[in-house]
This record gives sequence, C-alpha cells and structure tokens, in this order.
Amino acid sequence: MDARLLEHIYTIEDIYELPEGTHAELIDGELFMMAAPSTKHQRIVSELHYLLKDYIKKNHGSCEVFPSPFAVFLNADDSIYLEPDLSVICDKKKLTDKGCYGAPDWIIEIVSPTSRQRDYNKKLFKYHSAGVREYWIADYSKNRIMVYYFDKNQMEEYSFTDQIKAGIFENLEINFSEISLE
Repeated sequence: MDARLLEHIYTIEDIYELPEGTHAELIDGELFMMAAPSTKHQRIVSELHYLLKDYIKKNHGSCEVFPSPFAVFLNADDSIYLEPDLSVICDKKKLTDKGCYGAPDWIIEIVSPTSRQRDYNKKLFKYHSAGVREYWIADYSKNRIMVYYFDKNQMEEYSFTDQIKAGIFENLEINFSEISLE
C-alpha cells in the first residue's frame, strides 16, 4: 500500500479546532505547528512593524500592516492558511474579520530554526504563484535578507548592515543596521 494513502490530509477545520493560542499553518493539506518565536525574532518583527506602520501613516497611505498572528488565506480559499510575520495589504477588499483573503502585497518572514525550510522553499513558491508582489526573508542567524521583487522578477541578497529599498513603496528604505537584535 502507498504510504501517502496513510497520511492525514489536514483542512482549515483542523486549524480552527486547535486549542486557543496554538499557532499553525496549513499548506496543501499539511499542517505545520509553529513554536513560540525567540526574543530576537520578536524584536525584529516589532521594529519592522513600527517602521512600516509609521511610514504608511506619515505618507497617508491606504495600505495596512499586520504582524503575526494574522491569518492569510493565500488563494482566497481554505487550502492555504498562513500566519506571516508581517503582511502588508493595500486592497481593503481582501480584509475580513478573519484575516486576508488573497495575496498580500508584501510579506516579511523572520526565519526561525523550525521555519527555515518552509520560508525558503514552500512559502517562496506559494507567495510567488499567489501574486504577492514582494517577499522578504530575514534570516538573522545567517546575517542575510533575501528580497524577492516578484513583480519585477528580481531577487537581491542583503545583510543586517544594509539599507534596503522597499519595492511596493516609492521612497521607503529600511536600514537594518538600526534594527536592534540585542
């Protein structure tokens, strides 16, 4: 008998049945439990969230930025449920009380030891094919930030000492050397 037939295929109902406070993601029937993030991880998320929110507010932008846990139903259905570290959504029609239905404009993932494979592979492919315009993978243990400008078919690699231009905003640059990791 094929071993794949014995595997459990998870659905969005399985996500909803998890105990409150449990974080998991669903990709093509596979459930990925998420560990609590490290302090360093949360520092990066907090600082980036503040910088993005401040930029949008000062520029009277219509986009919104949401930190995890925030549900992203990537294909506007229940087959892929993700909780990116930061999601920037510019189309308000995608937002409901449950989260974002469809591709956010910009996603930033901060790599954790348990998420590395997913962030660099599965999520990269899913975000690109769903129509996310820009995807950043910030990997502090490797001192690397991978920036994918999907709408331009470009990829750039930076370090945590670089200043990085956001593709979806005209004049936003984030100086990673100013982001506290300690």
